[in-house]
Amino acid sequence: MDLSGKVAIITGSARGIGKEIALRLAEAGATVVVSDVADAEPAAEEIRKMGHQSLAVAADVTSASDVAGMVEKVTAEYGRIDILVNNAGIARDQLLMRMSEEDWDAVLNVNLKSVFLCTRAVLRQMVKQRWGRIVSISSIVGIVGNPGQANYASSKAGIIGFTKTIAREVGSRGITVNAIAPGFIVSKMTEQLGEEQKSEMLKRIPLGFLGTPRDVAETVAFLSSEEARYITGQVLGVDGGLGGL
Repeated sequence: MDLSGKVAIITGSARGIGKEIALRLAEAGATVVVSDVADAEPAAEEIRKMGHQSLAVAADVTSASDVAGMVEKVTAEYGRIDILVNNAGIARDQLLMRMSEEDWDAVLNVNLKSVFLCTRAVLRQMVKQRWGRIVSISSIVGIVGNPGQANYASSKAGIIGFTKTIAREVGSRGITVNAIAPGFIVSKMTEQLGEEQKSEMLKRIPLGFLGTPRDVAETVAFLSSEEARYITGQVLGVDGGLGGL
């Protein structure tokens, strides 16, 4: 999966899964734009120390003007945008009867509106190039639901509908649009779970172990590559079989 000469923007990539995606695409040879609302520079510097080009951009991906500014900065610096990974996301869990309108709006804005804004912003350049890869991070929760996450599940389900629609709109221009639906991934949250909670979680996964951010990053690298040129409009579960075999 050689991404040499490609320029990739990864939103929400200062830490966590987003940072792992940024590192993996850099390993594949891409010039990586680390985009986050703050603290993007350390991840970009880590990539530079690996011997690859990287640009840190502070941007609020729920703001159309911030997103436009990010895209303008990247095209001015590199002259192209080949890959967009819509990774930015938050969770504000609460049972629906107790969920505030603020928590609903915040999650839908960061998780779904940002996908609309960023995808719309990069498409003109990708259409001009007649080549592009858009990969959005959905969730198994967007497919099967989860109590206490009506806002989060709705935002992730929305990404799936958006992905399938835009894939149909831009397929003729050499642009593929796909989504990844991770299951239970090792994170600070899972590390804080008790042994009984972890045991119950593992019982639900046919493969019997949690995924890692690297598992997600490898899938992004594949979908961003020329090897995945005939895959579009798809939702690929990275979930150990949790979503059903």
